[in-house]
Amino acid sequence: MVAQRRFRPRVFESGDVELFDALRKLFAHRLPILLDSAQGEPSRWSVLAFDPLPNAIDERRGVLGLREALASLHAEGGDEIPGPFHGGLVCALSYDLGASGERRVECAREPFEFPLLVGGLYVDFLVRDEALRRTWLVLGDEPGDARADVSARRAVVQAELAFEPPRSKLRAEALVRSVTSTEHRARIERCREFIAQGEIYQANIAHRFTCAAAGLPHDWYERLRAANPAPYMAFARWRASDGFAPEGALLSASPELLVEFDGRCARTRPIKGTSARSDDVREDLRRGEQLLASAKDRAELAMIVDLERNDLARVALPGEVWVEGFPYLASYPRVHHLMADVVAVTRPEIDAFDVLAALFPGGSITGAPKLRAMELIARLEGEGRGFFSGSLGYVDLRGHAAFNILIRTALWRAQPEGGEFSLRFGGGITWASDALAEDAETLTKAAGWIDALQLDRPVASRPQPR
Repeated sequence: MVAQRRFRPRVFESGDVELFDALRKLFAHRLPILLDSAQGEPSRWSVLAFDPLPNAIDERRGVLGLREALASLHAEGGDEIPGPFHGGLVCALSYDLGASGERRVECAREPFEFPLLVGGLYVDFLVRDEALRRTWLVLGDEPGDARADVSARRAVVQAELAFEPPRSKLRAEALVRSVTSTEHRARIERCREFIAQGEIYQANIAHRFTCAAAGLPHDWYERLRAANPAPYMAFARWRASDGFAPEGALLSASPELLVEFDGRCARTRPIKGTSARSDDVREDLRRGEQLLASAKDRAELAMIVDLERNDLARVALPGEVWVEGFPYLASYPRVHHLMADVVAVTRPEIDAFDVLAALFPGGSITGAPKLRAMELIARLEGEGRGFFSGSLGYVDLRGHAAFNILIRTALWRAQPEGGEFSLRFGGGITWASDALAEDAETLTKAAGWIDALQLDRPVASRPQPR
């Protein structure tokens, strides 16, 4: 029997509060999670959830175990909430949770040994309309709640938002590769051998960088947001506990959507194909056109689109899966990408958790066929990925959902003196892949983070000791 918790939402105008600035002010004590629509399409709504309800989620239950957690929360009446999120579950899912309903892919732990799932149930949050530059504060008024009443809590939050905490001094050392370029290229060639043997059609192979960095993670996030804004940016933090590693955070400049779901229609938007931007307008246009015309990149995207069609068919009405805009070019501050939308009308009994389970982890960062690609990724990469290529997002009380794919994402952990980043960058490998070009592409994808870290020498040549 699931214990029930009921709340009544109260909504208050909060002017033109930027949520990445509110993150800095609420960071210290409120375990915030930010869903940040910084730039690109769609760039409309952002949400900063804080003060999660206690003991709401259990990582041992996996993706489908989140359904029971959300079922314990109910909204009753209250004010009309603007924006896409109406209170509920906000969380980050580690790639290493694996594909729901499939055998678990065995791999070594992610080196930072962070949890597989962070977040919780949130009834207190800020929501911002980026187009209108208006922000609202939503607070859950709960009958018999041990917390202070809504008026007192509102006063405290507003006081915190008015306070200007000092910014930490940011300084980063050079990025250090966990494997050399030579070793990564050898992994790519081994992946091509698996493709030639008929094991897979493609797989996404990544490698890891580390970087010592002084300064608090929310200040680094503000730097990242300025250097590499994207439509599905995100930030989450967690405290140390007896169950897992030290205090940590994830900082994401993701351009990629895993799923949007409105209770009936599900949409996923895989990315395949990357080209560096140019400051020269004509050259930049030429690079975009060249990417659109690339037979290799179009074929790579087609494979993943077909995989996503198959994933969504598991939850769709017969004949109600289709593809939109194959392919189209999306341009971001540092890269061009090829994308396509795969859309489905779901069966009446399907909910957001079924859709999430059908798609997670995303096909663009696994491969085809998905489970075999994940097995070979674990073998080639030699360690877990953690939150990299997992997802962060929400399922609200209406059953609506939105999750990104955690690419362009760094994990931060507290150290006795300062902190340390772990970042991964990879790419889809097909038989047509050139190992040298694929290795160079990972550095192109790292450019936004390199700019945020303000590094002159972006990558140290020596491998990191294991």
